[in-house]
Amino acid sequence: MTLVDNFNIVTLPFKVIKCKAAVAWESRKPLVIEEIEVAPPQANEVRVKIVATSLCHSDLYFLYESLDKSLFPTILGHEAAGIVESVGPGVTEFQPGDKVIPLCLLQCGECRFCKSPKTNRCEEAMKRRVQKSTEHSRFTCKGQKLQQFMGTSTFSEYTVMNQMAVAKIDPAAPLDKVCLLGCGVCTGYGAAVNTAKVEPGSTCAVFGLGAVGLAAVMGCKAAGAKRIIAVDINPDKFEKAKVFGATEFVNPKDHNKPINEVLAEMTNGGVDYSLECVGNVAVMRSALESCIKGWGVSVLVGWTDLHDFAARPIQLIAGRTWKGSLFGGFKSKDGVPEMVKAYLNKKVKLDEFITHKMTLDQVNDAIELMKHGKCIRTVLSVSPQ
Repeated sequence: MTLVDNFNIVTLPFKVIKCKAAVAWESRKPLVIEEIEVAPPQANEVRVKIVATSLCHSDLYFLYESLDKSLFPTILGHEAAGIVESVGPGVTEFQPGDKVIPLCLLQCGECRFCKSPKTNRCEEAMKRRVQKSTEHSRFTCKGQKLQQFMGTSTFSEYTVMNQMAVAKIDPAAPLDKVCLLGCGVCTGYGAAVNTAKVEPGSTCAVFGLGAVGLAAVMGCKAAGAKRIIAVDINPDKFEKAKVFGATEFVNPKDHNKPINEVLAEMTNGGVDYSLECVGNVAVMRSALESCIKGWGVSVLVGWTDLHDFAARPIQLIAGRTWKGSLFGGFKSKDGVPEMVKAYLNKKVKLDEFITHKMTLDQVNDAIELMKHGKCIRTVLSVSPQ
């Protein structure tokens, strides 16, 4: 790191930062607030002061449901926003003071996937996924190396990430709002706009009204859908869904027939587009079967890797399309700054997702709220700007 002092370049040594973080020492146990050490950024890395982070259901999935116990100990969190504190050798895109959003999906910009308009996958991301996450972690606690979660680990006052996993955003952006664009909102919104490619005048069904599902509703409305049917077993969520554009609400518990039959009766044969935002393989099948024959498109959005999914071949032979969506199809470094601009231009809602505001010390309270369906998004303040 260098500073200019009276026209002389002064080289300052990087320092290890001691700070607070919420550590997951093992699965299915409360997180523990610990003092950790965050090493300086290495080549092509950026050290970021996390200002705000929100709790995403994916954090809960890996803490409570994932079968991969080798993840621990780790620092969870991947939906956040912060300010660049320092940069390592070779970093030219960022400088201290930049407002940024960490990215759980890398974009190297050079591989065949990054150069293709057909996908938002990245070969570098795939390569790193098979490596043990301590290889790229700069975290230590009580003399023990902590693993980095999804390349981000934002339940910490400071984190270090590869520059491929960081997006520079508009300096006018409020970090305690745009942090939601690090995962859930982009995932749901993009699934409708980029993956399903919802068309004006169409009929859509969104299964699951958490943050991702509500963002999918918002995406359907932005794409010009005429009817947006929100499907959830919690009737309290419909009022919130209407804020984002839902026109109708269906509770499967109110009917004595399969939900796909209910929707087929409501729509003269089925919806044009369905989006499964729960991460449940049974719901995925119901969402597919809710689509109209001939051209219906169903998108898998909810994250899970616990069970196989299945459907009768005739469902696809009849002309339906079944596809998946990762991070809403956005190429992360390109798409996230554009979504920030859309929010600043009042084309995308974010404030309405936030139901609770807490501090990092209250992260376990936030987890309990999400476990019991008592929140949409809880934003945790981590460090002052």
